[in-house]
Amino acid sequence: MEKRIVAAVAAGGVLGSLARYGVTEALPHLWGTFAVNVSGCLLIGALLEAMPGRYTRAFIGTGVLGGYTTFSAYAVEATSVVYTAGTLAAALAAVVAGGWITRRLR
Repeated sequence: MEKRIVAAVAAGGVLGSLARYGVTEALPHLWGTFAVNVSGCLLIGALLEAMPGRYTRAFIGTGVLGGYTTFSAYAVEATSVVYTAGTLAAALAAVVAGGWITRRLR
């Protein structure tokens, strides 16, 4: 793997993780995880439509948004079928919406 790509992912991951921490501290327990996963998916959908460049995608997509979203915490926090299914449905809808919005804005 190319060292510049790894560095871009690592630097982005730090920023994304810090942003996630801020959001999850500001919101009640399960809602913080829900908010970062859905908003991160919206941004990932937009990124897939708008971001050119290998390093930009590595930094923002894999790094920032990979560090920001937290589906591992979602898996641990999944306390009910409604929360689990609702988060999954909202996250998938957000990816589609992010791409659709970006295409419309172009």
